[in-house]
Amino acid sequence: MQTASALFRLLADSTRLRLLRVLSRDRFNVSELRGILAVAQSGVSRHLGLLKDAGLVREERESGYVYYRLADEMQRRDGHGPLWPLLEAQFAESAGEPAVRQDEARLQEVLRHRKENFETHGDLRQLVPGRSWAAWARAIGHLLPPLDVADIGCGEGYLTLEAARWARTVVAVDRSDAVLERAKALAARRRVTNVQWKKGDLARLPLGDATVDVALLSQALHHASDPEQALAEAVRVLKPGGRLLVLDLREHGEQWVRTRFGDRWLGFSDAALERLLENAGVRDVRVQVGARQSGDPFVVLIASGRKPEPPKAHRRKPKAQ
Repeated sequence: MQTASALFRLLADSTRLRLLRVLSRDRFNVSELRGILAVAQSGVSRHLGLLKDAGLVREERESGYVYYRLADEMQRRDGHGPLWPLLEAQFAESAGEPAVRQDEARLQEVLRHRKENFETHGDLRQLVPGRSWAAWARAIGHLLPPLDVADIGCGEGYLTLEAARWARTVVAVDRSDAVLERAKALAARRRVTNVQWKKGDLARLPLGDATVDVALLSQALHHASDPEQALAEAVRVLKPGGRLLVLDLREHGEQWVRTRFGDRWLGFSDAALERLLENAGVRDVRVQVGARQSGDPFVVLIASGRKPEPPKAHRRKPKAQ
């Protein structure tokens, strides 16, 4: 009875139940679990330790990483096996709760990140030494001419520094001083020297007219108070013939991102994003899916367009003498 009492006290904690639900889907490391549960790493480690001591979770080490998964005993008739149908029923019943939906959305983001980084996670059939999306993206950069780029809403500068590998110059704009300081520090550590960091708002960019070849907004538009104005500003700073490139979320229903990430818009439909670009004055607009994971509520859309060249003046032919 004491063992049963200790077990049920252990399961009385909602965070530990959430951990078990997530670990029933796949194995994860502490960093991934911290992101999925939005719990401090120390808290995740403490809960995992308790679950491991109780025989509900097991630890696996591979290639220098530590992963956690549901113990085999959880789903067998011996050990804790009879407990599992009860937990499964509870997990299924709570699938619509806000906290569980948030966990599921973040779990799907982790799985998408794994897939996009070609991580094998134990499947040796997928092991191809040197294969990565980062290397592929940088290879594409070798095909581009030297360009002047504006990274609008640059955040902590990860995409900025990738663009700096192939761009002639990059102007990175963000409204947060703290974020820009972290981005500058990252650039200094990587010895990147062709980036200018500027504080500014999406609706009032600190750039002159027609000064860049590419205006990039990656996961920034859904933070804009006025997306039409933000895109109009991006087009203003483009040179004639320059390209506008937008990466953002397709329309979704995850309301919790408003409070957690400050999102003003819950993504955009394909048609709405196309209209926004066309209304901003760009032509040859294309909208397509950039990334999608089965079960993930967040689908990434890529939209692009070209700023038209001004009409050429027609020269009058001289009159025949």
